Parts: sequence; C-alpha cells; structure tokens
Amino acid sequence: MKAPLFLSRTLPLTALATLALTACSEPPPPVDNAPPMAGDPIATRAVKIGTEGPSLPACSSISRVQDGGTEVYWAPGETRVVKARLAGGTRVSVCEATEDDTWFGIVFSAPGTDPDMCGITRAVRNEREYQGPCRWGWIKGGTVRLGA
Repeated sequence: MKAPLFLSRTLPLTALATLALTACSEPPPPVDNAPPMAGDPIATRAVKIGTEGPSLPACSSISRVQDGGTEVYWAPGETRVVKARLAGGTRVSVCEATEDDTWFGIVFSAPGTDPDMCGITRAVRNEREYQGPCRWGWIKGGTVRLGA
C-alpha cells in the first residue's frame, strides 16, 4: 500500500526541519569551563606576550597547575566571574605577572588540542596582547609550579 500523497511530501520536510534544528544547537562547553555565573566581569584585561623582549620566547615559562586545580579569571584582581577552571597538572604558559606576583597572565590550550599551536614559544618583535588561537586568562600566584 502506498502512503497518502500529503505524508510523502511532509515527511522529507519534517526530516529537513529536524536536521536544521539539530545543526543549529549549541555544543556543550568544554569540561574545563566554569559554570555560567550572573553578571559580567567588572574588568577584563588581555594577557600580554613578549614582555621579556624580542630575543626571548613570547611567554617566559611553561608551567603546570598545582594539585587541586585553579580558577582562571578575566583580569588580575577580578574574582567575580570565573572564565575557566583548570585541573591540577594542566600545562600553562606564564606570559606575565603583576608587579607583586600575586597574579599571573597565562595562555593555555583547550582540552585535547596541541599546546604547541598556541604560538608562544617563539619570540615576538613587540610586547602585545595575546590574540589566540589558544585561551588566555589570569590565575592567582602560587597556583602553578613554575617551569614544571
């Protein structure tokens, strides 16, 4: 028995609409992202690379997050909104520090991606804000093992 004409025409349209809605849905955030919090950060300050001069790597230290992990913030001293959470042992590049070393500006790769793609191991001509492709943020001093 053949399907009624209206069913044979609407079924492909229904399948197409379902496929389109599925393609538009947002993927879940990476596992290291912090849960959404109310409000925007009060301050945002991009991490600078090349602070040690043009003859050294863009970021001075490859380090590991201390056991217990750490939270990544949008700016030094800004603790209202967490940008990401990093697990203990996560590899990060320390690119700058506040004068009193209470905050470190870091660059880190997304889970499952190659940290070498961040482009911070080569020298840059002038100090500048990090533009990607990896993630960046600020962590409290004492939450990384420097040079580990």
